[in-house]
Amino acid sequence: MSVTINDVKHISELAKLKFSDVELNEFTNQLNEILGYVEKLNELDTSNVEPLSYPVEMTNVFREDEATPSTPREIALLNSEDADEKYFRVPKVINQD
Repeated sequence: MSVTINDVKHISELAKLKFSDVELNEFTNQLNEILGYVEKLNELDTSNVEPLSYPVEMTNVFREDEATPSTPREIALLNSEDADEKYFRVPKVINQD
C-alpha cells in the first residue's frame, strides 16, 4: 500500500491544514517510508513468540470522585484572547470553505 500526494491533500483538507507543494511531497515520502517499515514488520513470523508479560503487575489507581469548586468564570475568562462578559468567543468552524 502506498500513499499518493492526492491522499495527503485529502487528509490535510480534512484536518483543515494547508501545505506547500514541497511539504506535500515530503509528507507523501515520509508516510510511504512509514508504511514500508510496517510492511517489513508484517513479514516477521511471530507464531512462536510468547505474548509480552510485565514483571510488575500493573493496576490502575483511581482517586475518589469528589466534587470540588471549579475556577470562577471571571478568572477563567481572563485567560481568553477574546471573551465577552460571560462566554469565550471562538471562531466559527462550521460551514466554512
